[in-house]
Amino acid sequence: QVQLVESGGGLVQAGGSLRLSCAYSGRTFSSYGMGWFRQAPGKEREFVAAISRTGGSTYYADSVKGRFTISRDNGKNTVYLQMNSLKPEDTAVYYCAARPIIGTGVVVSANEYNYWGQGTQVTVSS
Repeated sequence: QVQLVESGGGLVQAGGSLRLSCAYSGRTFSSYGMGWFRQAPGKEREFVAAISRTGGSTYYADSVKGRFTISRDNGKNTVYLQMNSLKPEDTAVYYCAARPIIGTGVVVSANEYNYWGQGTQVTVSS
Protein backbone atom coordinates (compact mmCIF):
# COMPACT_ATOMS: atom_id res chain seq x y z
CA GLN A 1 0.00 0.00 0.00
CA VAL A 2 1.43 3.32 -1.08
CA GLN A 3 1.08 6.28 1.27
CA LEU A 4 2.09 9.86 0.61
CA VAL A 5 2.39 12.54 3.29
CA GLU A 6 3.03 16.17 2.36
CA SER A 7 4.56 18.75 4.68
CA GLY A 8 6.13 22.17 4.54
CA GLY A 9 3.16 24.33 3.68
CA GLY A 10 2.38 27.56 5.46
CA LEU A 11 1.88 31.30 5.21
CA VAL A 12 4.50 33.36 3.39
CA GLN A 13 4.70 36.86 1.98
CA ALA A 14 4.86 37.46 -1.74
CA GLY A 15 8.41 37.03 -2.97
CA GLY A 16 9.21 34.50 -0.29
CA SER A 17 10.07 30.82 -0.50
CA LEU A 18 8.82 27.51 0.80
CA ARG A 19 9.97 23.94 0.34
CA LEU A 20 7.35 21.22 0.29
CA SER A 21 8.21 17.62 1.05
CA CYS A 22 6.32 14.45 0.23
CA ALA A 23 7.28 11.35 2.15
CA TYR A 24 6.54 8.08 0.34
CA SER A 25 5.99 4.69 1.91
CA GLY A 26 5.22 1.45 0.13
CA ARG A 27 6.79 -0.41 -2.74
CA THR A 28 10.08 0.63 -4.31
CA PHE A 29 10.02 4.41 -4.54
CA SER A 30 12.37 4.49 -7.49
CA SER A 31 9.75 2.68 -9.58
CA TYR A 32 7.34 5.59 -9.29
CA GLY A 33 7.04 8.79 -11.23
CA MET A 34 6.02 11.66 -8.97
CA GLY A 35 4.10 14.85 -9.46
CA TRP A 36 2.89 17.95 -7.66
CA PHE A 37 -0.54 19.43 -8.25
CA ARG A 38 -2.44 22.26 -6.62
CA GLN A 39 -6.02 23.32 -6.15
CA ALA A 40 -7.14 26.82 -5.28
CA PRO A 41 -10.62 27.53 -3.84
CA GLY A 42 -13.26 27.33 -6.54
CA LYS A 43 -10.80 26.07 -9.14
CA GLU A 44 -9.93 22.72 -10.61
CA ARG A 45 -6.83 20.83 -9.60
CA GLU A 46 -3.93 21.81 -11.84
CA PHE A 47 -0.57 20.35 -12.70
CA VAL A 48 2.49 22.02 -11.18
CA ALA A 49 5.53 19.80 -11.77
CA ALA A 50 6.55 16.20 -12.41
CA ILE A 51 9.72 14.17 -12.12
CA SER A 52 10.75 10.85 -13.56
CA ARG A 53 11.49 7.88 -11.36
CA THR A 54 15.24 8.45 -11.59
CA GLY A 55 15.03 12.22 -11.29
CA GLY A 56 16.66 12.70 -14.65
CA SER A 57 13.62 14.28 -16.29
CA THR A 58 11.41 17.07 -14.99
CA TYR A 59 8.53 19.08 -16.40
CA TYR A 60 6.81 22.24 -15.18
CA ALA A 61 3.65 24.18 -15.75
CA ASP A 62 4.34 27.46 -17.51
CA SER A 63 3.00 29.37 -14.51
CA VAL A 64 5.78 28.08 -12.23
CA LYS A 65 8.65 27.56 -14.66
CA GLY A 66 11.78 29.32 -13.44
CA ARG A 67 10.41 29.73 -9.91
CA PHE A 68 9.71 26.18 -8.73
CA THR A 69 12.04 23.18 -8.71
CA ILE A 70 10.99 19.57 -8.26
CA SER A 71 13.55 17.06 -7.02
CA ARG A 72 13.66 13.68 -5.36
CA ASP A 73 15.89 11.70 -3.06
CA ASN A 74 15.35 8.01 -3.74
CA GLY A 75 17.45 7.11 -0.71
CA LYS A 76 15.04 9.01 1.53
CA ASN A 77 11.85 8.10 -0.36
CA THR A 78 11.00 11.78 -0.62
CA VAL A 79 10.09 14.22 -3.35
CA TYR A 80 10.47 17.97 -2.90
CA LEU A 81 9.05 21.11 -4.39
CA GLN A 82 11.20 24.20 -3.86
CA MET A 83 9.06 27.27 -4.43
CA ASN A 84 10.75 30.65 -4.85
CA SER A 85 9.43 34.11 -5.76
CA LEU A 86 6.00 33.11 -4.55
CA LYS A 87 2.99 35.06 -5.74
CA PRO A 88 -0.49 35.40 -4.24
CA GLU A 89 -1.83 33.36 -7.16
CA ASP A 90 0.26 30.41 -5.94
CA THR A 91 -2.09 30.13 -2.96
CA ALA A 92 -3.62 26.66 -3.00
CA VAL A 93 -3.61 23.24 -1.43
CA TYR A 94 -0.64 21.37 -2.86
CA TYR A 95 -0.81 17.63 -3.44
CA CYS A 96 1.83 15.10 -4.35
CA ALA A 97 0.98 12.10 -6.45
CA ALA A 98 2.63 8.85 -7.50
CA ARG A 99 2.26 6.27 -10.20
CA PRO A 100 4.37 3.26 -11.17
CA ILE A 101 6.20 3.93 -14.38
CA ILE A 102 8.53 2.14 -16.75
CA GLY A 103 11.19 4.17 -18.44
CA THR A 104 12.40 7.70 -17.86
CA GLY A 105 9.35 9.77 -18.74
CA VAL A 106 7.21 12.07 -16.64
CA VAL A 107 3.45 12.08 -16.10
CA VAL A 108 1.56 15.36 -16.23
CA SER A 109 -2.08 14.28 -16.24
CA ALA A 110 -3.77 13.96 -12.85
CA ASN A 111 -5.91 11.14 -14.23
CA GLU A 112 -2.84 8.99 -14.72
CA TYR A 113 -1.73 9.07 -11.10
CA ASN A 114 -2.71 6.21 -8.84
CA TYR A 115 -1.90 7.58 -5.40
CA TRP A 116 -2.39 10.96 -3.75
CA GLY A 117 -1.41 12.62 -0.52
CA GLN A 118 -3.77 14.56 1.72
CA GLY A 119 -2.43 17.95 0.67
CA THR A 120 -0.70 20.85 2.39
CA GLN A 121 -1.93 24.44 2.39
CA VAL A 122 0.24 27.18 0.91
CA THR A 123 -0.92 30.75 1.41
CA VAL A 124 0.93 33.69 -0.12
CA SER A 125 0.01 37.12 1.17
CA SER A 126 0.42 40.27 -0.88
